[in-house]
Amino acid sequence: MGDTGAPGAVAEELEEYRGELTGYCYRMLGSYAEAEDAVQEALVRAWRNIDRFEGRSALRTWVYRIATNACLDSLASGKRRALPMDLSGPSGGDTPPAPPQGDLLWVEPCPAGDPEAAATAGESVRLAFVAALQHLPPRQRATLILRDVLGFSAREVADLHGCTVASANSSLQRARATLADRRQATDAATDEATDAAAARPSDDTVHRVLAERYATAFSRYDVEELNMLLHVDATLCLPPYAKWMRGAPDIHAWLTGPAVGCRGSRLVPTTANGSPAFGQYRPHPDGAGYVPWALQVVEFRGDRISGIAAYRDTDRFFPLFGLPDRLGEV
Repeated sequence: MGDTGAPGAVAEELEEYRGELTGYCYRMLGSYAEAEDAVQEALVRAWRNIDRFEGRSALRTWVYRIATNACLDSLASGKRRALPMDLSGPSGGDTPPAPPQGDLLWVEPCPAGDPEAAATAGESVRLAFVAALQHLPPRQRATLILRDVLGFSAREVADLHGCTVASANSSLQRARATLADRRQATDAATDEATDAAAARPSDDTVHRVLAERYATAFSRYDVEELNMLLHVDATLCLPPYAKWMRGAPDIHAWLTGPAVGCRGSRLVPTTANGSPAFGQYRPHPDGAGYVPWALQVVEFRGDRISGIAAYRDTDRFFPLFGLPDRLGEV
């Protein structure tokens, strides 16, 4: 490249891409921590190799090429992330989960403000869509995200992958077909979450009211009110446990059976994957305040709750979402 400017200016220009690159890498990898690592690696590579940038493509495309390669390196092991519903059928709510399987990698939640603002990310950063992406071969995954989520042209994607436009278009068609097949193989509740390209903007007001009603009902442990808020085929999953449930009756059985210890919990609002989320704190056994129990990510379809993912790894997720490590006295 010709005159790239002072090193500090180059670093600042590259740094401007961090937010959108993190959103891209999160969708590629299904893990916010891994996405941050991939973006950091990509920006370091870009800075070190800026003299090789010849200007034949936009700087943004060149940086995305480097980020894509960083993600492909991370995915080289062949292990993919998933949600519990990707691994088995639903189970009844009246039985506790089996012990976690240590070799499983879960699609993880991401904070709202980063990788992208919720209003911009929309459906394309929802947990179900990110999980569906993990079924695509990595290069097809990159092509679909770049084209259908980030709005890259076929020529830009071809330049990024170092292939022909026809090859890039063929990869996109195969990726779309795979997601369409998955939609046909799963229930209708997943359809809406996995069709990011055609999704309508969320009704933020309705969802905010629903989230507030959910938090109030859960804090009161008013299971009947919670049932009224659930879609008929709503799901509840519990990473790192493989167990998940579908439908209000089984969720009701879970809340009044194995999970009855959640009675008296407090919920602290946050945002994850463009959706309302809550840090759940259960009463400490000795009565001295409330202790972290789960990060609940709540998703919607129309005017009902369509899914709840309750992540139990609070040591990792609560600091990421700015949630306190303890609440006050009972």
